[in-house]
Amino acid sequence: MGNKFVSYFSKISPLSKEESEAIAESMQTKYFKKGAYLLQEGQISANTYFILEGCVREYILTEGDEKTTNFFTEEQWAISLNNFATDNTAKHNWVCVEETTVVVGDEQQAQALFKRFPRFETISRTIMEAAFLEQKEALSSYYTDSPEQRYLKLIKSRPGLIQRVPQYQLASYLGIQPESLSRIRKRIASNTD
Repeated sequence: MGNKFVSYFSKISPLSKEESEAIAESMQTKYFKKGAYLLQEGQISANTYFILEGCVREYILTEGDEKTTNFFTEEQWAISLNNFATDNTAKHNWVCVEETTVVVGDEQQAQALFKRFPRFETISRTIMEAAFLEQKEALSSYYTDSPEQRYLKLIKSRPGLIQRVPQYQLASYLGIQPESLSRIRKRIASNTD
């Protein structure tokens, strides 16, 4: 699994043997069972997580209801925006939808790598920018697209996710009720026949 992590970085920028070894050595891999939390609302969100295998759901509680705001799967980073705030207590929850293996990153570890390999800061910034862009696009889509358009975009961008998460969580992510998602699926299926 360490190769997946090093390979991810080398896709962003070619790595020397020494850089690859440093990344592999710094890896802290952790396994979580289905239903386990990586982070809960109110906790300090100091770590980042790179998903090696599995699926993590992000949700917020609104008047006792869980509202799914994201899913993180293989080769994605779960990065809390609260890490960069003065009050870095989480306003969201990260729970494993499946058995999940992650690489845990922390600021101290990152700073040590940046000191040893200054160009890792640029790579890190590229990763952060991509994560923020992904979140911004999802938010924009939520405000500008219909639920059916959001579902079609999800099928196109993350087709495997549809099979991996329960329909009620997928519906919550799309901002609709499960019954509405069933109607959208039926309408799409009848249009493709």
